[in-house]
Amino acid sequence: MTPRPPAENPAEEVHETEVAPELSGQRFDQALAHLFPDYSRSRLSQWIKEGRVLLDGRPARPRDAVTGGQRVRLTLVEEAQTDMAPEALPLEIVHEDEALIVVNKPVGMVVHPGAGNHSGTLQNALLHHAPELVQLPRAGLVHRIDKDTSGLLVVARTLESHTKLVAALQAREFERGYLAVALGVMTGGGTIDAPIKRHPTDRIRMSVREGGRESVTHYRVLKRFRAHTYISVQLETGRTHQIRVHLAHIKYPLVGDQVYGRRLGPPRNTSPELQATLRAFHRQALHAAKLGLTHPLTGEALHWEVPPPADFQQLLAALEDDLSHAS
Repeated sequence: MTPRPPAENPAEEVHETEVAPELSGQRFDQALAHLFPDYSRSRLSQWIKEGRVLLDGRPARPRDAVTGGQRVRLTLVEEAQTDMAPEALPLEIVHEDEALIVVNKPVGMVVHPGAGNHSGTLQNALLHHAPELVQLPRAGLVHRIDKDTSGLLVVARTLESHTKLVAALQAREFERGYLAVALGVMTGGGTIDAPIKRHPTDRIRMSVREGGRESVTHYRVLKRFRAHTYISVQLETGRTHQIRVHLAHIKYPLVGDQVYGRRLGPPRNTSPELQATLRAFHRQALHAAKLGLTHPLTGEALHWEVPPPADFQQLLAALEDDLSHAS
């Protein structure tokens, strides 16, 4: 096997990064899974065997051990995602031009197909809305949010835009602002700087653990209620479940979070309306309200903001009503 030359084909997308010191000694395919978490380990292993991934400019085997500081070059080639069928699903388009699409994802919609979710996803809907996205990695999706989180996502429409937007995201140049309702009454805002990695025994959970990837979350109090806090959250990094994990770590889990939350009974003399609202809220109270980025073609600074969905607003109204009756 010989090294692939630098990408000259406009249909190729090249990602270059460096092996972090904490990954030293791991298998090449294991390290890649940390460096490129959007791709499965089996897919990365296949790309290694095909010569699409170079280590310090040379091919390597999936089982070869890596050392900190080595350079990794991953070359992706446009491939039709034939296993993903377009579906005529409702889409709320916030912005659309020749380079990108910004959508407001509803609660309950999975971003891309996976185990148990082969259809009805945002990716299926995007392929129907813009068929050319079949040629782009993950149908142009640059980032993602959880199934039961609502809000803004950006989708690239061309390979050039995708490359620039992914680079901007990795460079922490995106503005991503969230609204959330947490259990407990916070005394003030702050910053959570705690590394996150996969839970050692529960593979569907993430956890704050030494040796995890750097993760930074900023939060600010918007309103305090009797046993809850309405907050705004700003992401500096974008790890899986980051906001949910970080807030649970500081003992203020999100209302309705079935994975990282905990049961907290309503305060004494809580109104029946609030009790009913809390019992009926079965998803994390989290909404991606703000998105800001630099347009990949024009260089213009763009910003969008969308209000939270009806169930989130009903939760806030019930909390406000409960607070007013208590005072």
